[in-house]
Amino acid sequence: MEWDSRTDRSFARGRAALVAGVLGLLLAVGGCGASGDASDGAKAADSKYAPPGEQEGAVADADGAASSAEKRADGKPSGAKAAPKPGAAATHVIRTATLSVEVRSVPKAVAAARGVAEGAGGLVATENTERLDDTYETSHLVLRVPQDRFQEVLRELSGSGKLLSRTSNAKDVTDQVVDVDSRIATQRASVARVRELMDRAEKISDVVALEGELSSRQADLESLLAQQSSLKDRTSLATITLDLTPPDAPDDDGREEDTGFLDALGGGWDAFVTMLRWIAVAFGAAFPFLVTGALALFVWRVLRARRAARGAPAAPRPEAEGTSTP
Repeated sequence: MEWDSRTDRSFARGRAALVAGVLGLLLAVGGCGASGDASDGAKAADSKYAPPGEQEGAVADADGAASSAEKRADGKPSGAKAAPKPGAAATHVIRTATLSVEVRSVPKAVAAARGVAEGAGGLVATENTERLDDTYETSHLVLRVPQDRFQEVLRELSGSGKLLSRTSNAKDVTDQVVDVDSRIATQRASVARVRELMDRAEKISDVVALEGELSSRQADLESLLAQQSSLKDRTSLATITLDLTPPDAPDDDGREEDTGFLDALGGGWDAFVTMLRWIAVAFGAAFPFLVTGALALFVWRVLRARRAARGAPAAPRPEAEGTSTP
């Protein structure tokens, strides 16, 4: 009986200790929750009346906490990236090509290339025609055509004459487009938050500080929008660079590739005609001086002859017949 009473007392003490431990655990959990709620309430109050810099930090913390809570509610860890949905994002590709074509008539080929680009819904971005001499003429074109008509236009331009060279390039910029779009959405939300803080600001100093911050964020947003516009233009329209040259055009050094007998004969004849032309020009320039010199020489000869005639002694006259000498 003594052992049973001792066992009952031990069991009672153990049960009391267990009850006390459960109560302490419940109190600890409640205290943590209360302290967390109080901390969140304090942060909200501080963000409402804090200076502009602290307000932005509080808003950012609240946004981060909300996004983390949403991710945890979806059953995903806060640091895990959301997997893209299949087919949600389209592929964005920048396509470029360079063609060098030899044609019989450069002006006609330029008009044909312009018609092909405009017929496909594109345009001629740049056109530069250069005349090397009286015979040769080259043209450099930059065409912008829709992506879905890129290969068709490329085939038509390649078949407009003798294809000398062709290069094509495709660059996938899908990640860059998605990144810029995401940054634009984030920056717009940031601008909206600053505007809300400006609406709640009561001090002039806070308003001035927020206006500076708003101007900076709007400038960043405009830069991102410019990047987005550039990417959209380059991914919607492909770029084709076209060089048109006539047959037997001189190379970059101004020398023809092949020189034959007829070419040499033509060059010699041109040189001969050029020499005669320069001789005629020189003679025409010297003709007035030659005429003046000839007249001067003629007058000088005439005057000299007259002077010689005046200075000669008179010839003796013959004596009359019948006159005797003493």
